[in-house]
Amino acid sequence: MILYLDTSALVKKYFEEKNSAEVISAWKSSLGISTSAVAYAELLAAVYRKASETRANKSLFERVVSTFQEDWSSFIIVEVDNRLNETIHKVIANHGLRGFDAIHLASALAIGSAVTDNFLFVCYDERLAQAARAEGLDTLPSSAPGRSR
Repeated sequence: MILYLDTSALVKKYFEEKNSAEVISAWKSSLGISTSAVAYAELLAAVYRKASETRANKSLFERVVSTFQEDWSSFIIVEVDNRLNETIHKVIANHGLRGFDAIHLASALAIGSAVTDNFLFVCYDERLAQAARAEGLDTLPSSAPGRSR
């Protein structure tokens, strides 16, 4: 199975949060991980925000960044280009998504159309998950708990 992880799911791989075990289990059993190029900046922003908000050892965050960068080199990355922009426009118009959420959904749709089966969209934002299901993607969790934007 190929997984597409948005940033809400990626964060759970690197920090112990609710549903982290679910993400790690899916990751370990997958054939590959895909995400959008924008996830790089989003994940690093989340890491450094957590670092500034906590008193945790700086070396912990350095290890998280190092591990993420190692993982990144093995990901299937969807670049944002004019072709993807057409899909981004469509999902924003159809689902009222925020910019980065629309980029993630459009990226997942691009990968999902190439893979066709054994593809799972992993996210923990209910609004984005609902839009993904409406677009025909299978999601993990199948009904995403969590915040709705």
